Amino acid sequence: MSFMRRKKGLPVRASDVMSTPPVTAEETTSIEDVAKKMFENDVSSIMVVDTAGRLVGIVTEKDVVGAVAIGKIGSNIPVARFMKENPITVSPDTPLDEVLEKMRRFNIRHLPVVDKDGKPVGMVSQRDLLDVVLTLLKIIS
Repeated sequence: MSFMRRKKGLPVRASDVMSTPPVTAEETTSIEDVAKKMFENDVSSIMVVDTAGRLVGIVTEKDVVGAVAIGKIGSNIPVARFMKENPITVSPDTPLDEVLEKMRRFNIRHLPVVDKDGKPVGMVSQRDLLDVVLTLLKIIS
């Protein structure tokens, strides 16, 4: 549980709760290979990067299901055709309340964490936030 890595002090930041290492794929990776990578890494989203490793999009389970539904799996189509471009992101130092507010405001379940160069360093998901809530509940119980 990444939240348990946290040292003393507040506020809790994105880097304290994010899942690492980041699971990424290049824009030219096929949607089938991205689906395989999601399954193999037990994740529900993949960050899509350009050849320099900068974040350019995100693909979620919903996007993969959509590709299957319209008959595009098996066509070796690049993931760039299915990704959401310019995803909402945070930095590792973003306070957790801002992370939660962005996820709520934009109705997203996965929030990429990127460094100052736009390269992925981790992902905050609803599952990560549930880990934090569970830990806090155990502490106050």
